Amino acid sequence: MSATKRRVRVSVAAVGAVVLVAACGSGDGGGDGGGEAGPLTVWTLENLPDRVAAQEEIAAAFTESSGVEVELVPIDPNQFNQLLTSSAAAGELPDVVGALPPAGVYALSTNELIDPDAATAVVEELGADTFSERALELTSDGGTQLAVPSDGWAQLLVYRQDLFDAAGLPAPETYEDILAAAQALDSPELAGFTGATVPNDAFTQQTFEHLALGNGCEMVDDQGEVTLDSDACVASFGFYDTLISDYSVPGTQDVDTTRAAYFAGQSAMVVWSSFILDEMAGLRADALPTCPECAADPAYLARNSGVVTAIAGPDGDEPAQFGEVVSWAVTADAQTDAATQFVTYMMEDGYEQWIAFAPEGKVPARQGTADEPTRFVDAWATMPAGVDTRAPLSDFYSAEVLEALRTSTESISSWGIPQGQGALVGAALGELPVPQAIAAMTGGEVDPSGAAQQAAEALREIAASLD
Repeated sequence: MSATKRRVRVSVAAVGAVVLVAACGSGDGGGDGGGEAGPLTVWTLENLPDRVAAQEEIAAAFTESSGVEVELVPIDPNQFNQLLTSSAAAGELPDVVGALPPAGVYALSTNELIDPDAATAVVEELGADTFSERALELTSDGGTQLAVPSDGWAQLLVYRQDLFDAAGLPAPETYEDILAAAQALDSPELAGFTGATVPNDAFTQQTFEHLALGNGCEMVDDQGEVTLDSDACVASFGFYDTLISDYSVPGTQDVDTTRAAYFAGQSAMVVWSSFILDEMAGLRADALPTCPECAADPAYLARNSGVVTAIAGPDGDEPAQFGEVVSWAVTADAQTDAATQFVTYMMEDGYEQWIAFAPEGKVPARQGTADEPTRFVDAWATMPAGVDTRAPLSDFYSAEVLEALRTSTESISSWGIPQGQGALVGAALGELPVPQAIAAMTGGEVDPSGAAQQAAEALREIAASLD
């Protein structure tokens, strides 16, 4: 890579399923716009062994077709902050970073470590109209395409459709309907709702954020001013407090216990990511459903659950949901021609193999090609999911559930990213002021207004530290 050395300020969080990163690494190539200075260095956040093996197969096929050698480097998310600082300072950025969430994209952009022209070239060559419009928005800044969106996962409100139908309840798509269902179904044997409350896990924020977005509660406004203590956010804190205090299972809840309660048939609703879908179908041995009916039919919950993607609150303008769209980013010092070729290949010839790693959590951000507009989403719908057992999600879930998941990338949002505050989002997920405020609220230490104020004041301190 070029010998350009950079000073980098970055805040990175890698918690649970969300990795907000700015990645970099060793460089044997050169930032010469396509000169032959060595193999193309590609860092990937998809670092599980089976996924690395699959990526190596795709990279080998790319090399065979292009003649460009690829050095694929899987990265431990916990190492990203240190790697960005040290590698950028040493002038050793990779050529390409894969599976990079929006906050990581913005972190690279803020530090001028990304090549937006390369991303724009790839999107234009493939056809912008073949991508999810929302995915392109989440990876752009002021009309400039910063990275190439590849796929996403959605936060979902999963509910027991059999119990809802038996009680004559509508799908829980609004604050009003969620509260009514929680109240109607709650009993000593069944919690009306289960949500995360632990103070030290980003999953708590993801759960709350999923519900808050549709109520117009934002972390910051368009000027970057913290707004977590707005009326809409106070109302969202109050809504969550009611669900947890009145209708949830006792005790502090986290990513594992919320899923366990739903899988045991002890909860009527749970907020979880789309990665729950293969587990709920009995396709993962270490996370099998344990409900009474599941002994005879491990996929009972899958067949009897519905999902809600976007949720509407009384103070919001339109339904919204939390989720992450991950991207391919070409760095500022990359071998531009080779890097652009590689990303184009990963979004075309290698794309179906890429999203097949975990289709329940890799919803295509590119629906198809100009000639075959639904090629990739059609292939995605039939891809086997699971870990220990593999089977298409369509074997277990209704067409309505799969359609909701397929179109989820169009309503995905997240705090701070549309407002260009990716660095603040990363820093907040490192210090977790929102989960701490939620834990204090649901533990009875503060009321919803106090929780909103606590979170907002802590976030303002974090923002000041970034100036």
